[in-house]
Amino acid sequence: MNNTADLFSLTDFQQEDGLLFNLTSANVSSFPAMFLSPVMDKTVNVLMIVVLFITMVSLGCTMEVSKIKDHIIKPKGVAIAVLSQYGVMPLTAFCLAKAFQLAEISAVVILICGCCPGGALSNILALALQGDMNLSIVMTSCSTVLALGMMPLLLYLYCQGFPNLQKAIPYVDIVVSLVLILVPCGIGILMNYYKPQYSKVITKVGLSMLMIAVVAIGTMVSVDVGGSILGVLSPSLMAVAALMPFIGYTFGYVISSLFRLSQSERRTVAMETGCQNIQLCVTILKIAFEPALMGPLFMFPMVYVSIQLIEAVILIVLFRCYQHFSEKRTEKYQPAASGDKQELPEKAV
Repeated sequence: MNNTADLFSLTDFQQEDGLLFNLTSANVSSFPAMFLSPVMDKTVNVLMIVVLFITMVSLGCTMEVSKIKDHIIKPKGVAIAVLSQYGVMPLTAFCLAKAFQLAEISAVVILICGCCPGGALSNILALALQGDMNLSIVMTSCSTVLALGMMPLLLYLYCQGFPNLQKAIPYVDIVVSLVLILVPCGIGILMNYYKPQYSKVITKVGLSMLMIAVVAIGTMVSVDVGGSILGVLSPSLMAVAALMPFIGYTFGYVISSLFRLSQSERRTVAMETGCQNIQLCVTILKIAFEPALMGPLFMFPMVYVSIQLIEAVILIVLFRCYQHFSEKRTEKYQPAASGDKQELPEKAV
């Protein structure tokens, strides 16, 4: 959309000290080379759609119809997750933009990221954290449906003075992302219901393919983009990218703990709160702003999702370590207790 050109000028964009790091007229002209080439872009998009479909089918195989009904009939966990998703994250983005005194265009990009609903990544991470998959899928579906109304409302409230941004909400992409979640999940649920003996195999194969695809796509993107990302984004933007998901994970867990959800539900809500559907953010930026105006800020969502994933992996590793050592302590305690019980009858005799 070209109408946003009157909101910011390229001259003002270049003069903002806190906006970009090492921004010159030479590297402004080279921005198109920083992005993925058309062939690479199409390859990555096709791979992501195929992998997402297979992954969501495998996640659907971990779900049970009865438990899904329970979360719909008693939507306590879903309500808490939606409150966290659309309450905590947009407010966090707004506060961080103010705290780091970001330029207007940078603040808008941060707010768009913060207002996006949860995506399929949160479901995968919830599974890795042994969360409640039934709750995770229901929460992601609900937040995506609500995004049709909540994203325009939140962007209107937090981005006062940017009327053209309201027209950039990608409603079609939101519906497509919802379909890409519900349809394969539905297939997985049906397979688990009618052929439960195959569920574990399908889940393992799907997640294995996901890991291979993540490594392959990450490698291709790194080679194609190179070191351009870190060279142009300012330290303040990098700090915001690191703080936002961490705050989301923390607040999601704390809020769900205050409402006394189970441990698996708390981990699920934490992932749903801290993970955003960054593809929607990229789509909005492409529709609403000219590349010459945005410059390297088009790269911010890529940095954000990378840090979001790294922080989640750290949490998963810590959780697995805690779980491993807890099981060891339990194993050491149980034999001693059982041994004492066996000796009592001998003494009595």
